Amino acid sequence: GTDTTDRTEGYAVRVDRTRGTIALGGVDPAGQYYAVQTLRQLFVAGPHKRWRIAGASITDFPTMRLRGTIEGFYGSPWTHAERLDQLAFYGDIKANTYVYAPKDDPYHRDRWREPYPADLLAQLGELVDTATAHHVRFTFALSPGTSICYSSTQDREALIAKLQAMYDLGVRAFSIPLDDISYTRWNCPEDADVYGAPGRAAAARAQVDLLNDVQQNFIETRAGTWPLQMVPTEYGDLTDTPYKQILRDTLDPDILVMWTGTDVVPPSITVEQAERASELFGRNVFVWDNYPVNDYAQTAGRLLLAPYDRREPGLSDHLAGIVSNPMNQAAASKVALFTIADFAWNDRAYARNASWRRAASYLTGGDVEGTKALLVFCDLNHLAPTFGSQPWQPQAPELAARISTFWEAYERGDRSAIPRLDAYARRIVTAPDTIRATVTDRGFLDDASNWLDATELWGKAMRAGLDTLAAIRRNDADAAQDARERMEGFAEQASQIRSVPGENRVEGVVRIGDGVLDAFLDDVAAEHDEFLGLPPLVNVSEGKPATQISDYAPAY
Repeated sequence: GTDTTDRTEGYAVRVDRTRGTIALGGVDPAGQYYAVQTLRQLFVAGPHKRWRIAGASITDFPTMRLRGTIEGFYGSPWTHAERLDQLAFYGDIKANTYVYAPKDDPYHRDRWREPYPADLLAQLGELVDTATAHHVRFTFALSPGTSICYSSTQDREALIAKLQAMYDLGVRAFSIPLDDISYTRWNCPEDADVYGAPGRAAAARAQVDLLNDVQQNFIETRAGTWPLQMVPTEYGDLTDTPYKQILRDTLDPDILVMWTGTDVVPPSITVEQAERASELFGRNVFVWDNYPVNDYAQTAGRLLLAPYDRREPGLSDHLAGIVSNPMNQAAASKVALFTIADFAWNDRAYARNASWRRAASYLTGGDVEGTKALLVFCDLNHLAPTFGSQPWQPQAPELAARISTFWEAYERGDRSAIPRLDAYARRIVTAPDTIRATVTDRGFLDDASNWLDATELWGKAMRAGLDTLAAIRRNDADAAQDARERMEGFAEQASQIRSVPGENRVEGVVRIGDGVLDAFLDDVAAEHDEFLGLPPLVNVSEGKPATQISDYAPAY
């Protein structure tokens, strides 16, 4: 027999090939649904278009209570069709939470008092129904902090009316984000009379007053609701302040508090940090992880396709859950979201590279060559920035390792060095066509189109660079010059491709393997210059402001 579990959303699957039987069981409806999702994954394609399944005995349950996404980015919100697709995807990856909080939905933030127009309300209703069908908790977030008068009865009535309209649609989970607002001023003079002069402590008193009111007089008086969620104004640090002290001591203990880590985009999240955050807020925090969101300057021109990483095993003991803030590109976000769902389901068993491969396989419908090509492409889009100058995940680690090995072999005079790296460069060139032929998610192909175009050109530039080196080794000056010109031509074409206008809050030149692939081309050019007897170039502006159009000059 198969062991059973009594854990929420847990399930068991047993496939007995000897008896020819399949048995499924779930602790609750979600567990039953997840049992079916796992069973689907166990089937493999056989000959003559027949499906096969091996014997299996599985008992499984999630380690984190809340797992999913928060559509909380700035810039172009997802379309209705993208949201419907995402909710179905969450069912596939056993994610149970979607928080509707797009910053650029005017009725969510700037015009929060106003009811949704009938057509938008109908769309929200469809999202709620779709989420329910896939056992995803649709969480409606309303962000009034930019203009609310906390002491105003009229404003509180408007807020409750907005929440009630969502409740009537079937929403049972609600959030009041109070992030990205100022507490150095009030939105109305009356708040100063009630809560005191503006500041950390006064802001906390006002917010707690509002949130406890919503929890106790709206959430707790309506059937089927989940505890209220909130995002504090101080959401990304571990410093104790009067603001946090008041939340810790007076916020209703059932209210979930979201926390982004030690920064807006943290380089890591450790168990010790999570413990400290939970102490500061007086409850296990609910992590809003700003990955793979790409709405800030350091992400201009980027898709963020690295797997989830540097979040410590054991976090499940100290968190209410994790939701990811994804990219404006909904379908392209699936690579990272797949791996985040893996981590949140079982953080102690999470293996980043294995999860990454499964994400690629999911998007290609299991096509082996397509999966390989997609992983090459994801490696070239691996960089994950922070708000600072240093990324928390490096760019193109696979390509960087291959290039490092190449130069070592090349300098030794190893004749196989160029052909070996050229084989990988060919994979870069052909990856876009293979991806377009095998990825079954058309939304992903639309999102990644410009990046796929640039990848092919950068791959061709890399191959031309290797041709340059091969010609230098043959002492063929004409061939070396021709190859270098081709290299620079392809690189120039690639550098003209930009992100899609209007898709992101910040736009820019499409970045592919930057700092790795382009650096390789620079090193090839330096080798060719040396072959021509030209002096090497040095950066004369390094460490000081630039003073001329080009800050590179010959090193005489």
